Amino acid sequence: MDPQTDANSNANYAKDQIHMKKRIRLAAGIAGFAEDKEYAKHLRQAAILPALAKGDQVVLDFGRVKYATQSFVHALIGEPLKRFGDPVLDQLEFQSCSPQLRSVIELVVDYSLGGFPSHKKENIAKAG
Repeated sequence: MDPQTDANSNANYAKDQIHMKKRIRLAAGIAGFAEDKEYAKHLRQAAILPALAKGDQVVLDFGRVKYATQSFVHALIGEPLKRFGDPVLDQLEFQSCSPQLRSVIELVVDYSLGGFPSHKKENIAKAG
């Protein structure tokens, strides 16, 4: 086999890989309040970071959560934002967020990235 052909097929393989969508339905505590940082940390380490590292989309479904503490949201997405930077917002989608929850998510994103780019707001805009 021609080495150039082999190199081209490997490059095409990397480009043509199928990326999956990982849906995570977040559980909430009493009255829909999410505050368990250990639970958030577990989700981050076991599901969110591995999926993002593979290039997969991650959908965080907050349908059962009415409100979450800033520390819960930070434990959930702070490390991925710092590790992968602004481009990771193209892989993250926040669904079924209350206005209060959306505000907390935006605050954590802003804090973690040092600014929230306006062209990326559509992923959180889907939250409604």
